[in-house]
Amino acid sequence: MIRRHSWTGLQAAERGASVAMGNFDGVHLGHRSVIDLARCPDLPLGIVTFEPHPRQYFAPDAPPFRLMEAEARAHRLQKLGVERLYELPFDARLAGMPAEDFVRDVLVTGLGVAHVTVGADFCFGKGRKGSTETLQRMGTELGFGVTIAPLLAHDEREVSSTAIRDALSNGRPRDAARMLGHWHRIEGPVAHGEKRGRDLGYPTANIELSGLHLPRFGVYAVTADVLTGPHAGTYGGAASLGVRPMFGENRPNLETYLFDFSGDLYGATLSVGFVDFLRPELRFDGVDALVAQMAQDCAEARAILAADLPA
Repeated sequence: MIRRHSWTGLQAAERGASVAMGNFDGVHLGHRSVIDLARCPDLPLGIVTFEPHPRQYFAPDAPPFRLMEAEARAHRLQKLGVERLYELPFDARLAGMPAEDFVRDVLVTGLGVAHVTVGADFCFGKGRKGSTETLQRMGTELGFGVTIAPLLAHDEREVSSTAIRDALSNGRPRDAARMLGHWHRIEGPVAHGEKRGRDLGYPTANIELSGLHLPRFGVYAVTADVLTGPHAGTYGGAASLGVRPMFGENRPNLETYLFDFSGDLYGATLSVGFVDFLRPELRFDGVDALVAQMAQDCAEARAILAADLPA
């Protein structure tokens, strides 16, 4: 299990890691290249990241942009072998801290880092005035190693959270997955909904979506991991992301129908991976037409998933 820390009050055994530092939203292939360069055979592997995301702190009213909430990010980092997650509270103190103070007070005094790896475009400190050159200079002065990871490209395009958001917004989850190195996932506790799916013969697990950048509204073939509870495991499914236009004005949510599943998932944590976009949201003439389309969606999703291994 990954161990989560801040940067104050650490025990000696919690210090001295080789860390990769950044926001790691989505934990895409570019992030993974930074993490891989941070691996040292004789040191624990750590991540230094920020919560909330600095962009959320400075622009709290901007449209949601995050690909992952903090818990989903922690789960993905654990799969990559990260042992320590230093999740720094991004508040007024940290936002106003000069770059040199951040290195001395947080990285050295607080975390006792042995090595730091960052991407080539990494900036930090008040006004983003700290650069990779700042980090290298201070590493030499204060006795920790520094590695600068080159930016990663895919199909002649830089791998970035921005490019991934663009692919998802346009209903291209496979393009997003090629940059992520895994299916894009939305994760959260299963909440009570209006139970229309159950009445239609397709009971769904509902996840609330606040704070996240949303893929194109519509129906998807998905792979779903139940992470907690008695039904933990991996299932295929079909999911509807959107506002349910047949049933009035609604907040966006994610409704996932799990194939070959029977049981109560309320309160369990569900991680839904987007494999293929099937169709946009539609308004049907009646319930019978909707149910017929749902049957077709599920058949198409089953065929797609039969040819794909979950990522």
